[in-house]
Amino acid sequence: MEDGSDSIFSKGRSISAKAAAQPILRCTELDENGNVVLASGEFKKSELIAKYGLLPRDLRKIDSSVLPHILVRQSAILINLLHLRVLIKANRVLIFDAYGSSNSYNQSAFIYDLEDKLRQKQGSLAAGGLPYEFRALEAVLVSVVSSLEKEFEGVRKPVVTVLRQLEEDIDRDKLRQLLIYSKKLGTFEQKAKLVRDAIDELLEADDDLVAMYLTEKSHDLIRGEDDHNEIEMLLESYHKLCDEIVQESGNLVSNIRNTEEIIRAILDANRNSLMLLDLKFSIGTLGMGSGAFIAALYGMNLKNFLEESNFGFWGVTGWCTVCVLIVFAYGLTKLRKVQRISMWGESGRKGPNWRYTDGRLRELDQWRREKSELASKIERGEVRNP
Repeated sequence: MEDGSDSIFSKGRSISAKAAAQPILRCTELDENGNVVLASGEFKKSELIAKYGLLPRDLRKIDSSVLPHILVRQSAILINLLHLRVLIKANRVLIFDAYGSSNSYNQSAFIYDLEDKLRQKQGSLAAGGLPYEFRALEAVLVSVVSSLEKEFEGVRKPVVTVLRQLEEDIDRDKLRQLLIYSKKLGTFEQKAKLVRDAIDELLEADDDLVAMYLTEKSHDLIRGEDDHNEIEMLLESYHKLCDEIVQESGNLVSNIRNTEEIIRAILDANRNSLMLLDLKFSIGTLGMGSGAFIAALYGMNLKNFLEESNFGFWGVTGWCTVCVLIVFAYGLTKLRKVQRISMWGESGRKGPNWRYTDGRLRELDQWRREKSELASKIERGEVRNP
């Protein structure tokens, strides 16, 4: 009996522990008039799923801060873009609280802008005004694009400054700064591409575009599968803005890559110049060594029949000098031949197959001339088109 009661109590404790361990989401809710009815309210995931008709995987995508998503459900639009995680209904907007100082600031600015947009009725739907869910979606897209533009400007200015400084002087500290900014710019470009791709993926799905008319669905109005011009134009305008940001960041990345290649070429040229200077010193040392070798032979304490000669010293000195000059000149000549690089081969000489290559080029030019003459005759009507 005691074992049974212990098992019941243990099951109860496990259930309560699971309930306590269930993640809590903090949300801010706005009504149809743009008024905040709930600020930083706490909800369990199970409560949100039951209240708004969501799926568990939808909330998992909300928890993910890596991949942007715009999910369309039967009676809601679920958005996860950058710092915003928003649930849009036909007459409600639920904003999931963000963590972090910058994200909290951006979210607060977004809430103020969203309140203004939702309070603007913009006329009736029959008069061409946007429905509630589209105004909320536009506020989200405006905040996302503004955040991308602000972040891009914060990265672009220091990158442009460093690139201009590198044009005047190649410094190690500037190269280190360029590496850091290049990584930041690459991360930003990937982020902007993900946002653009999320909007593009939604634009490719006609059924999702039609399903985004939540107000009409709440009034049991049926819309055709291809009748989604309003939302398509809205999404395309912000897709274009995101694409422009991606293109500008891509151009800046290309400028960084080109600058790195130019710097690498300059450093390679400087290194080659230093190696060339070292080779010249080595050749000079070799020439001096050859002259010193001859002088060393005559400097041994052996009879060489020149001790008594009046011209022995000057003769040996002249011979050593001539030997040094010959070795030095020969080394420099070989070095110049190595320096000269041509498409035809080493030292600018044509390779063994240059006659065959020239012949093929002449045949190709002749074939092109005949082709152009035939085309002109066909245009004049002198020859029929085969």
